[in-house]
Amino acid sequence: MAESINEYLNKDLIISNLEAKTTDDIFYALSEMLLKANYVKDSFYDGLVKRESKFPTGLTLGEYNVAIPHTDAIHVIKPAIAIATLKHPVTFNNMDGDGQVEVNVVFAMVLNEPHSQIMMLQQLMLLIQNEDILKSLNEAKDSEEVYAIVSKFDCV
Repeated sequence: MAESINEYLNKDLIISNLEAKTTDDIFYALSEMLLKANYVKDSFYDGLVKRESKFPTGLTLGEYNVAIPHTDAIHVIKPAIAIATLKHPVTFNNMDGDGQVEVNVVFAMVLNEPHSQIMMLQQLMLLIQNEDILKSLNEAKDSEEVYAIVSKFDCV
């Protein structure tokens, strides 16, 4: 099991300034990227959509909000974190079940061991509680910049 987010990061699994109108647009773009990179199975997209409909992942944090979608380990070949910064906020249902939230950054947890989800969520929560990091991610010009911002953050 990985000790830090950096062990799950890959520059090729970041989409910056994604033009999306819906959560499905985001899930499709992330799924296609992960599928081409051989991180997930064909069933990953459907798994994300199905899980998000039952267990929403939008988080209201302030000026910059995030979503942390994920699905069951059976859809994953190898673990990673895929990141999408959004050109325009997209509406997600709030994780706490209280309405909706306009999301700026999406961290998709791509995990092939069910028990690794809690550790990864804890680390992502530390990262996203830092408003300066969220602001930097939102202003990042490209995937390289997003990678540099996240990889500098040490949650261990």
